[in-house]
Amino acid sequence: MTLPKHIKAAIFDLDGTVLDSLGVWAETDCKFLLRRNIAVPPDYQHAVKSLNFPEAADYTIARFGLEESPAAVMAEWLQLTREAYAFEVELKPCVRDYLLRLSDGGVRLAVATSSAPELFLPALERHGLKQLFSAFVTTYDVKKGKHFPDVYLEAAKRLNVLPAECAVFEDVLSAVKTARAAGFYTVAVRDESSAAEEPELRANSDYYLKNYSELL
Repeated sequence: MTLPKHIKAAIFDLDGTVLDSLGVWAETDCKFLLRRNIAVPPDYQHAVKSLNFPEAADYTIARFGLEESPAAVMAEWLQLTREAYAFEVELKPCVRDYLLRLSDGGVRLAVATSSAPELFLPALERHGLKQLFSAFVTTYDVKKGKHFPDVYLEAAKRLNVLPAECAVFEDVLSAVKTARAAGFYTVAVRDESSAAEEPELRANSDYYLKNYSELL
């Protein structure tokens, strides 16, 4: 598969789409909740995956009746994950080659993520990919999670393209639906965390991607 000829830019989510970071967050959730003698519910990761950090902190506090502030919860999450992103998190297979191919072909690239810059920037720098992206937009910047299109619209604005001229690569069903409804060409990327949703991801995207090798 190649992107349609009218596509001038591509916006990438990071966790589960570019970065193979599922294991980091599973371990972080386990450590964080076990410190409070709480087992990780089976649906917890799925529930927070499309939320930004403040929304996820609010959700976690409400769900488990924690007495901590959102700021304290977020600070602990960052402390638990910072080292893993800086030194351990790997890329999804073949994504480096695909990003280089897009960039070399004149397709402008942006990041649209719910992750914190202090986590993802060191990971992208370590893998030599940071310089490929012309814009980095987080859900902190637009103050809304990915159940709203604002993060994608802002990324498209910074790339100076219309949504119809831009592809969005995402691994979360709700985010894929949001981007498609906003007029973006959508590529749903398979991740182990969303594998059970493959039929819905296929139905709600323009293309379902199992591995970036399909695009090379």
